[in-house]
Amino acid sequence: MLLPLMRGFKAPWCVAGGWALDLFLGQVTRPHDDLELATFREDQGLLRHYLREWKFQKIVDGRLNAWSADEALKIPVHEIHAHSIKNPRLSLEFLLNERSVDEWLYRRDGRVRMPLEQAILRGMHGLPVLCPAIVLLFKAKSRSPKDDVDFQQVRKALNGGHRRWLEASLRICHPEHPWLTQLPKTRATSLKT
Repeated sequence: MLLPLMRGFKAPWCVAGGWALDLFLGQVTRPHDDLELATFREDQGLLRHYLREWKFQKIVDGRLNAWSADEALKIPVHEIHAHSIKNPRLSLEFLLNERSVDEWLYRRDGRVRMPLEQAILRGMHGLPVLCPAIVLLFKAKSRSPKDDVDFQQVRKALNGGHRRWLEASLRICHPEHPWLTQLPKTRATSLKT
């Protein structure tokens, strides 16, 4: 796997997407098409320097575009594809996340946030993973059958604080989302777990 490549990266990073959920659960629950890693937007220059022998592209309006070395990516651009120049079969997808000094921020709605120390957890083999509640919130926007499978696999494994956070976040961002009826009933909560 490509994860050892990131061990020397001097900024926070974590596995995101479906692999984050499986690493959180400690088992592979379904096939995965790609490996997504999350870093913070403020560290994009550090990422380019760290992987200086890789070719980078950005996704804009659903299309791959060149990403020049001197360009700072701003919202809404958040997806980066990196390909090793030495071994073209090696590729990674990076998702830029937002943060304040001490909180992870949801780029789609600034009211949704989580303390940084809860946003990145340790999964299987001690690998850093994006909090499963955050991963599910991202998946909730444009669900596919695999997202519903992921939700069913993970919802009962979430601790009470993360379940409450996911419920409150869904109510803000997707108030009619069908997952709301499948989460255990909880008391009202703030978006800090």
